[in-house]
Amino acid sequence: MNWNSTEFIWLDWTVLAVGLIGVVAAVWYAIWKDKKAQKGADSSAYLFGKGEPWYVIGMAIFAANIGSEHLVGLAGTGAKSGVGMAHWEMQGWMILILGWLFVPFYQLMINKMGKIITMPDFLKFRYTKATGSWLSIITLVAYILTKVSVTALTGGIFFKYLWGLNFWYGAIGLILITAVFTVFGGMKGVMTLSTIQTPILIIGSFLVLFLGLAALGGGSIAEGWTSMMDYCGQLNNGYGTTHMFHWEEGDSMFAEYPGFVVFIGASIIGFWYWCTDQHIVQRVLGQVPGESNAEVMKRARRGTIAAGFFKVLPCFMFLIPGMIAAALAEKGTFDLSETDAAFAIMVQQVLPAGVKGIVTIGFICALVASLAAFFNSCATLFTEDFYKPLKKGMSEAHYVLVGRTATVVVVILGFAWLPIMMGMDTLYNYLQGIQSLLAPAMVVVFACGILSKKVTPKAGEWTMIVGFLIGMLRLVTNVITDTGRATMEGAFWDYTAWFWQTNWLVFECWLLVFLLVFIYAISMFTTAPTKEQIDAITFTKDFKASIKESWGAFDIIGTLVVIGLCATFYYYFW
Repeated sequence: MNWNSTEFIWLDWTVLAVGLIGVVAAVWYAIWKDKKAQKGADSSAYLFGKGEPWYVIGMAIFAANIGSEHLVGLAGTGAKSGVGMAHWEMQGWMILILGWLFVPFYQLMINKMGKIITMPDFLKFRYTKATGSWLSIITLVAYILTKVSVTALTGGIFFKYLWGLNFWYGAIGLILITAVFTVFGGMKGVMTLSTIQTPILIIGSFLVLFLGLAALGGGSIAEGWTSMMDYCGQLNNGYGTTHMFHWEEGDSMFAEYPGFVVFIGASIIGFWYWCTDQHIVQRVLGQVPGESNAEVMKRARRGTIAAGFFKVLPCFMFLIPGMIAAALAEKGTFDLSETDAAFAIMVQQVLPAGVKGIVTIGFICALVASLAAFFNSCATLFTEDFYKPLKKGMSEAHYVLVGRTATVVVVILGFAWLPIMMGMDTLYNYLQGIQSLLAPAMVVVFACGILSKKVTPKAGEWTMIVGFLIGMLRLVTNVITDTGRATMEGAFWDYTAWFWQTNWLVFECWLLVFLLVFIYAISMFTTAPTKEQIDAITFTKDFKASIKESWGAFDIIGTLVVIGLCATFYYYFW
């Protein structure tokens, strides 16, 4: 048997089949055990899960973030642009803000409302019902356009390059399998799958990294790293792709990622994604009945610290292997005419027989877990924020069924959007570009809602609406003008050039500044928050004691290590 075969042989297929059967059995057993303990259907458990251990929360947050856009887009970006996009991945420090700042406020709100909350719940309580409804609508639209469809599209691309599978078979198969899994597995299934796939994905990706470096360096990992840095350092018109910041206008990447603005823009998106996005926050809100506030916050915070450690890894798991693939292709080891094929080709070329099958199990689990997380969050938003208020007093089984139905609807909408996505050739930039238009409003409304007692309910509502409308108007001009690259003639386009031609990261930063001014300006002319709304963001003496009780030396040391790892990466690739 040829252990170094670059094709999937019978051993790989056998390992893959046996492994997937084992994963299905493990998930089924976990769900069966959980349902037996609950003694019946529970919509809260289906949508949020019960209080999982901190390490499971950490793995679930990480798994929810890692999708096929990483396997395809991030590795492809590494092959093309090096570490230029690493700002969006080196955000373990940002997840800490969720655990240290936002979790206590969310827990306080849970105490006030007497139930586990969704993000729209928070905005409805702090601002107005319309504010929460707008968030639900925006989030559902964003999930369909930038999460479900992108994951399915890039999943189809990955399987096409890895197995030679027809794109549509891969994309549709991924959506259908994930839909079935989400409908019957709920949050418990997602959490269990996350626990299984995370170690496989991490170990498998690092095997690709180290074996790829060894192949590049003639058996030496150190020589391989030097060769990769030397080759990538000569790209980009001689400016190189081995640094995260591009300061000079002669640098061809300056126009897309200008100077320090790229860090600010990535941080705005990261703040929205890690601290306020439903499908991430949902993983830290579950709790065990009777658990104290301190215990809930301790587990949630330590889960975010664990996720912070995991979040340091994707650059080494996907982006740098893409850079290695580019260097190997330059040596003639294989053809890399399509950069999106980088990671799949690396799996084929550098992993031995049998290991390919094991690693592919982790990849499939990652794709399903990530897509299932989006499906589950959509079901949560629809059930908790639209359906339950209209149909109160229904059985828990009924609410679970409604959540499953919502999942099916999301699947159908994802199918409908896929053909449009097929025509977009800059998928990863498209994804970040859409998020840059939505994030500023979310950041301003959530941050001001928690940190300021002067911001009024109507100010939050109007900031959400105005921010969303400005973002969507910019999106329309992006479509018409090919993201500002097309030559548009006429008085209208001349007068509005500042709006549609401004760099996307610069536009994002100015939109954030405008909305900050806007929310405080509207607050000067609208009714102040009620005492109940102020109390919802005011820590009592007892709650402050619970916060202090919830952290110790472990939390501080873990936090400092995560920050240190992120800082070290920035220092090395500055």
